[in-house]
Amino acid sequence: MSESELSRIADTRQIDELPVKLVASDAECGALAKRFELVGITRLEANLALTKDGAAVLAEGTLTADVVQSCAISGEDLPVQIREKLSFRFVPAGQYSPDDELELEASELDEIEFSGTAFDLGEAVAQSLVLAIDPFAEGPDAARVRREVLMNAEEAGPFAALAALKKSD
Repeated sequence: MSESELSRIADTRQIDELPVKLVASDAECGALAKRFELVGITRLEANLALTKDGAAVLAEGTLTADVVQSCAISGEDLPVQIREKLSFRFVPAGQYSPDDELELEASELDEIEFSGTAFDLGEAVAQSLVLAIDPFAEGPDAARVRREVLMNAEEAGPFAALAALKKSD
């Protein structure tokens, strides 16, 4: 198992009906922000119910996060609240060969393989967080900055020198 900034190892032999609450520490939030190239993560929580399904484990619940990312246009800090439903199915490794052709049902798209009797629930939550972030999010000044950049690009375009010569004649 790889080292994760938000490692929460769950053992299949200890799965019960109790809900699992995962709360990232400040240090974990900082490390994840660095990994995902965010300005910051001020809160990351997941509430999950784990249930056994034969050798597999189903994890369903919600992800709640408050992140600060850069506006895709202006680069300014942009606070974003994330609320996502989570649904994972942790399955024992080796149930199919990498050369096998697979047809996955929609319910099988979030299957995560694990070896032995343990899997990293925290890493699954961390990966869900990064998938929930809009990489093209725009802040309130995005339209103004876009107009300014486009106008400056037109003025400095390939015909700007010709236009300046024409004005001087």
